[in-house]
Amino acid sequence: MDLSAIRSGLQGSTEIMVGTRDTAPHVGSGRIKVLATPVLVMLLEESALNAVEGLLPAGHQTVGTRLDVSHTAATPVGMRVKAHAEVIKVEGRKLTFRVWAEDALERIGEGVHERIIVNVERFDVRTQNKVAMVNGGGQK
Repeated sequence: MDLSAIRSGLQGSTEIMVGTRDTAPHVGSGRIKVLATPVLVMLLEESALNAVEGLLPAGHQTVGTRLDVSHTAATPVGMRVKAHAEVIKVEGRKLTFRVWAEDALERIGEGVHERIIVNVERFDVRTQNKVAMVNGGGQK
């Protein structure tokens, strides 16, 4: 598997206009109508995906394995949020990203995110075997 195109310094981003569907009450993570932390996490992961997506070998994808994030400022409905990721380390199939997000006024969160490169076909077989184990009554 050739990963030579995956290197430190690669960056990706994504952005949304915060809507009611993105708020804590809507996703069940709080009662105040501001950007929900799970939505922030989704944006940070998407920005990491965007940093490397087009450079992965055919039949491979990344999956998140670790996320350490602080959500330090609230963003109200109607304000734009932009999330960013930068590859800071490549160790074989493991990629480490510095991630951060800001709204129109300030940084709202930051942290570190790890993803691992997987062969999609093998990954799917493993997950289907897991389903078969549960549905077939077997246990690991």
